Amino acid sequence: MLYTKEDIENHVIDLNLWQYEVYEQFSSMMNQRETPYPCVPGIQGFMKNMLRFGFLDDPRTDNSTDQLARLLKDYGEVSRDTGNYASLVIFCDTRALLDEQTTIDGYEELFWTILNEIHKKDPAPWPEDIPRDPEDPAWEFCFNGEPYFAFCATPVHEIRNSRRFPCLLLAFQPRWVFEEINDSTPFGRKIKKVIRKRLVEYDGVPSHPALKWYGQKDNHEWKQYFLKDDESTLPQCPFTALKKKWKSLRP
Repeated sequence: MLYTKEDIENHVIDLNLWQYEVYEQFSSMMNQRETPYPCVPGIQGFMKNMLRFGFLDDPRTDNSTDQLARLLKDYGEVSRDTGNYASLVIFCDTRALLDEQTTIDGYEELFWTILNEIHKKDPAPWPEDIPRDPEDPAWEFCFNGEPYFAFCATPVHEIRNSRRFPCLLLAFQPRWVFEEINDSTPFGRKIKKVIRKRLVEYDGVPSHPALKWYGQKDNHEWKQYFLKDDESTLPQCPFTALKKKWKSLRP
């Protein structure tokens, strides 16, 4: 089920303790003034009730991928009505993963497993205007016909604070949000400078080299979805389902 900021803060719905706790931690992160969170559109979206929230069971379970598929489908049907800075924020029940001391590599593998598994549950065909090959600079993850920039934060990030959160956090930002926030508009270029400056201040380290603009010739969106504490990236995209199918269809 999708929730608004007001639903949770006004206790319109009945949540478990861990769900309230992670939401409160997210709210504190968005409201931090001394060292503000780098994503200006994300903060604006939170303050103006444009974000939507969802909760998943242990993200390793089949039930959680069913939950996420339903949330993404429902979200895609209402996202354009929520505001210019729309995003879907997903909090995962990470208690067992914390008990098992899951490593950052383990979370990275889990993140890509989740994307691959929910792709199998996608009720719609891949959009014709989005390349099927993740190595294409215009590729983006899609669900139910909607392209999304996917974001992941974990409890085990130690250096990049912008990627650290007390539970496994997933965010899906519709591609249309970036129509006015890109390198071709004065506003987009200004926002980029602000975000990059705040990112360095927030993390205390240089920006990850994988952070580039969508469509830029040397850009790979998938590399930005899960950033490690160091500057390393995986040698190839783990989102294999479509890539394998696409290659099998090539002459």
